[in-house]
This record gives sequence, C-alpha cells and structure tokens, in this order.
Amino acid sequence: MCRLLGVVSDRPVTVADAVGEVVLKDFVALTKIHGDGWGVARVEAAGGSPAVVVSAGSALDDPEFIAAAAEVSAPASIVHLRWATAGLAVRLENSHPFVADGLAMAHNGSIRPVEPLEAMLTPEVAAKLRGTTDSERYFALIRQHRRTAANLREAVRDAVSELRAVYPEASLNALVLGEGQLVAVHAHARTTLPDDDIEQLSAVDLPAEHVEDYFALRLARPDDHTVVIGSTGFGDLPWQPLPPESVTAVALTDLSVTSVPLVAD
Repeated sequence: MCRLLGVVSDRPVTVADAVGEVVLKDFVALTKIHGDGWGVARVEAAGGSPAVVVSAGSALDDPEFIAAAAEVSAPASIVHLRWATAGLAVRLENSHPFVADGLAMAHNGSIRPVEPLEAMLTPEVAAKLRGTTDSERYFALIRQHRRTAANLREAVRDAVSELRAVYPEASLNALVLGEGQLVAVHAHARTTLPDDDIEQLSAVDLPAEHVEDYFALRLARPDDHTVVIGSTGFGDLPWQPLPPESVTAVALTDLSVTSVPLVAD
C-alpha cells in the first residue's frame, strides 16, 4: 500500500511550492507507516519523457528526497511513498515510480495472486521487468495496451478494465505521467484493508482517513496555475473527490481535466 501525490502546473514548479511546505510536511509524515521507499518522477517539458529518482529508504529527513521535492522545478511530478505489501522485498528495483517507454507510473494497491496478471503480458513486455512487484507488472500491462490505444488515457483505461475483470476487489489506483498528461486511476470500489493493516494504521498517530477512506484519490486546484491529485490523510487543500471507478487525465498544456468511466456505458 502506498501514498500518491501528483502535481501539474502551467509553469515549472517544485512539489513543495505547488502544494505548500505544510502540505508536503503532512505528506512526508505518512512515512510513520509508508517508509519502505520513495520516488519522484518528473518531466522537464510538457511533452517530455519522465526522469525518476527512487530510494528503498524512508523519505523522512532524506536529503535526496528534500532535493527532489523542494529544489527541482518541473511542469509535472508524481511522488510516491511505499508501504511494502507483505512478502515483497524492500529494495530499489521495487520502489515506485517505475519508468519505461517514455512513461512513469506509481500504484497504490495490491494485485494478488499475481500469476493471472503475468499471463496477460507478452514475452517482449515481460522481459523488461526488473523487480518483483505486482505494480511493475501493472505498469507493463499499461505499456502493452499503449501500442494499440488511441492515446495514453485510453491505454490506461483498457489495462485497468482488463484487470478489473479478473481482480474485482483489487485497488488499481495509480498515477501515470507522460505524453503531455498526468493520468489518475481511481478504481477501488470493492477494496478493503486487511485487518493487520488496519491495526498498524490505528497504532500510529495518523489522520482517521487512513482507516476510513484509505484508497480514495482527490483533486485540488490550490491556485489558477496548479492541479494536484493526492491520496487521503494529508494536506489542507480544497480537495474534491475523483469520480469512482474512473480514469482522469490532466493536460500539461492547459490544465484541462477529463474523466471517463472504466467501462463505457
């Protein structure tokens, strides 16, 4: 399980400046649970390919994280704090965001068992896998669908719809960055937290949202120049919920926001 934060601006901006230092501090405080790795992906230009910096350690007091979040400006960034799924190793190649083929992706959820997902991948796509996570395989499926989809949003939608048919109870929440847009997957309608996870969340001083609405994703426009998408449990921003079971794209060129359901009516 993880925490997600995405920023899109009509001008280069640091994550800290986009959301405010207090909000970023709230986000980093979630490392009380989500301390199994962090990553930041960003693009240098609206149509550019993402670059990524990742770590298998905690973001708290990490100079590399501070530099990535507060010192580097970009028109779009995604930030990920990892809470490793039981049985998956805490190591660099398992840290999100993953980056390949001009795209970056971070996931909040668990897709188990992983074998049906692996069977969806072509040998060519599977050969590029580096780590052991279900999340990286989910990203591979998105890239596989991108070969035939009209655009990135539709590729994400096609991949999520294929997964939803096999994994009706999985959280498929994700942020995907590339091709001039930030795409958010808000798909967790039947997902529940395991009892062990609820116990861990309840044992530390974190907002109640972490238990009550852990998987929700929200969108905010803190000013006329910025769109922010984030998980629950942090940040005093004018949040609005994303549509349930949907894929939402934010264009880097004009900050326009479009949402489509996972399955067409």
